[in-house]
Amino acid sequence: MATWIVILVIVVLVISGIRVVPEYNRIVVFRLGKCVGARGPGVQVVLPFIERGVYVDLREGFLQIPSQKCITRDNASIDVDFLIYSKVIDPAMAVVQVVNREGATQGIATTVVRAVLGDLTLDDVLSKRESINIQLRQELDAVTERWGMKVTNVEIREIVPPPMVQEAMNRQMSAERDRRAKVTEAEGRKQSVVLVAEGERQSRVLRAEGERESIRLQAEGTANALTLVSESAATIDARTMALQQFEALKALGASPTTRVVLPVDLLPMAKHIGEYAELALAASQGQSVTATTVVSTGRSTTPSPVADTPPPAEAPNAGSSETGPESAT
Repeated sequence: MATWIVILVIVVLVISGIRVVPEYNRIVVFRLGKCVGARGPGVQVVLPFIERGVYVDLREGFLQIPSQKCITRDNASIDVDFLIYSKVIDPAMAVVQVVNREGATQGIATTVVRAVLGDLTLDDVLSKRESINIQLRQELDAVTERWGMKVTNVEIREIVPPPMVQEAMNRQMSAERDRRAKVTEAEGRKQSVVLVAEGERQSRVLRAEGERESIRLQAEGTANALTLVSESAATIDARTMALQQFEALKALGASPTTRVVLPVDLLPMAKHIGEYAELALAASQGQSVTATTVVSTGRSTTPSPVADTPPPAEAPNAGSSETGPESAT
C-alpha cells in the first residue's frame, strides 16, 4: 500500500513538472535559484520544488510612449508622442537583467527623445522625421541591448508645436503658396510670350520665303517679257520706233502734272522728225500745185504721185494756158 502511494506521488510530481512551451515562447529555468538557461519550444520537464520556470514571449510588440514636452535648440516647446517596436532576443537576459522591460524602455525613451530633439531646430524636427526615427532607434537599441531586447523600429506619431508657431507656419505656408502661384503665372506668361514670338518669327520667315518666291517668279516673267520685246524690237524699222516714241511722249504730255521729258536718243529722234517734216512739206506743196493747175485749165486732172513732176507740154497751135478755155468755149 505504501509503495503504491509513493509511486502515485512520483507520477503526480512528474506530471506537474511537464511544460509544453509554444513556438513563440521560451521558458527560463532556475534551479535552486540559479539560472540554468532557456528551454523550448516543445515539451519540457521542470523538476518540482527544485526548478522554477519563467515564460518569456519572443514576439515583437509595441510600446506607446505618451506625449512628451521637448524643447528644441531654438527654444521652441513642442509635444511629441511616438511608438517603439521591440522584441526579446535573449530570454535569460530579459529575465535576469531587468525587472520591468516595458517600464524601463519607456523611461529610457523619454530621456533619449529629449536629448535627440534638443540638438535640432524646430524646422529640422518638422522636416526630418525619418532621420529622427533612425537616430532614436539606434540610441534605444544601444541601451536595451544589455536587457536582451532588440528595438526594431521607432515611429514618431505626432509633433505638436505651440499655437504661435502654428500660426506663423500657416502664414509661411500661405506665403509660399502665393509665391508658387506667382512663379507659375510668370512662367506661363513667359511661355506664352516665347510661343507668340516663335510663331511671329516663323510667320515672318514664311512670308519672306513667299515674297522671295514671288519676286523670283516676277523677275523671271519680266525677263521673259523683255526677251520677247527685244526679239520683236529687232524686226521693227526706224519709222515704227519713232511713232512709238511719239505715242509715249503724247501719253506723258496728257498727264496733269508738268513734266519735261528728254529722250535718251534725242538727236536721232530729231533727225527722224526733220525727215518726216520735209516729206510732209513736199507733199503739201505738190497738192497745192495740182489744185492751181485744175483751176486754171478748167478740167479735172489726177495729181501725179510725184509732186516735183511738171505738167505735160501743150501743142504749138493750142495757144497759151490762159486762152485755152476761151477757145474751148
